[in-house]
Amino acid sequence: MSSPTRTRGQRLPPESFDLAVEKMRDGYYTDAYFNHTRGALLADARRPRVVMQVFQRHTAMLGGMDEAIAILKLCSHGWDELTVHALYDGDPIEPWETVMTIEGDYTLFAHLETVYLGVLSRRTLIATNVSRVLEAANGKPIIFMPARHDHHRVQTGDGYAAYVAGALFGAPVGVTSDAQASWWGGRGVGTVPHALIAAYGGNTVLAATKFAEWAPEDFNITVLVDFENDSVRTALEVARALGPRLWGVRLDTSNQLVDRSLWGELGDFDPRGVNERLVRKVRDALDANGHEAVKIVASGGFTVEKITEFERRGVPVDAYGVGSSLIRGENDYTSDIVLADGHDVAKVGRRFRPNPRLELVE
Repeated sequence: MSSPTRTRGQRLPPESFDLAVEKMRDGYYTDAYFNHTRGALLADARRPRVVMQVFQRHTAMLGGMDEAIAILKLCSHGWDELTVHALYDGDPIEPWETVMTIEGDYTLFAHLETVYLGVLSRRTLIATNVSRVLEAANGKPIIFMPARHDHHRVQTGDGYAAYVAGALFGAPVGVTSDAQASWWGGRGVGTVPHALIAAYGGNTVLAATKFAEWAPEDFNITVLVDFENDSVRTALEVARALGPRLWGVRLDTSNQLVDRSLWGELGDFDPRGVNERLVRKVRDALDANGHEAVKIVASGGFTVEKITEFERRGVPVDAYGVGSSLIRGENDYTSDIVLADGHDVAKVGRRFRPNPRLELVE
C-alpha cells in the first residue's frame, strides 16, 4: 500500500481530467451571473484586461490546482492570451494567501470562475483532511475510505488529492476504488468485507479461505473480524486458517456495540466500538499464538482526534481506515478582480496580494 514518488514542479497534463470541455466552455456548469456578465461585456465590446486573484481563508494543503489549470487551458476562449501564475498541488497555504492569478481579457475566462473555484475548494478540503490524519497517524498507513459516503463522480479527483497528501508526507495512502487511483496509476485496495462473509452464511473463516483461494499471491489479504462481534476469537481463527497468506485483520466494531471480549470489563472505560482495550486484546491474542506478523487495521468512526489519542497512548494499530471524516468541513475559495486595465479596482476590504511563491504556468 505505497504511494509513488511525486515531485513538486510536476503538473498533471490537462487530458488527465476527462473534462466536459464543450459544456464548460459554454457555461453549463457556471453560476448564471458570470455568464450574464460575460454576455453584457461582449455586447458592449468591452474587453477589460484584468488580474484575477484566487485565495482561501484557512491554513491548508493546496489541492485541485492542476485540475483548475486544465479547466483554464481547455475551456477558456483563448488560453494563449492568458498569463497564469500558480502554486502546486500539495503546497502548504496560509489564510488569504494568493494561490493563483489569471491575467488577460476577462471575457476569455469569466465563464469558468464557478468551476475552477469549486475544484480548488473540494480538492483542498480532501488534501487538507488527509494531511491532518497522516500527521496524527505518525507515518502509519491509512486507507482512504469515503467512497461510499459521497457521489461516485467525486472519487477520481478526491483519490488524487489523497495521494498528493500522502506523497508529500512520504506516508502510504491506500484508496478503495480504481477510480480513486486512476490519475496516479494505482489500484484500489480492500479487505474481505462483511458482504462476502454474509454470502458464506456468516462464516468469516470460510469466506476468508475462499477469498485467499481467489486472490493473487501478492495480494495483501486483510479480513474484517467483527462480523460475530467476537473479534479476538475470529482474528485467531482467521490467522490459523490463512497462515502466512494473512496480512492483517481489520477491527470495525460498531459504535453501538461492545465486543464480546469486553463484556466482563465494563465500568472504567467506554467499551463501545473499536477502542484501545479491544485492540490490545486482539494484539495480545495474536502474539501469544504465534501470529506476530499479522497487522491490525482499525476503522469505524476514526477522526484526527481519535487517531491522535490512539497514537499518544501507543495503541498497537498498524494502519487506520478513515471514511466520512475525510470529506467533512470546508475550504471555500474566492476570486477577485483586483486590477483592471492597469488600475486598482479591488472591492473594499480586498487588495492585490502578490505572492513570490507563484510560478508561471506554461
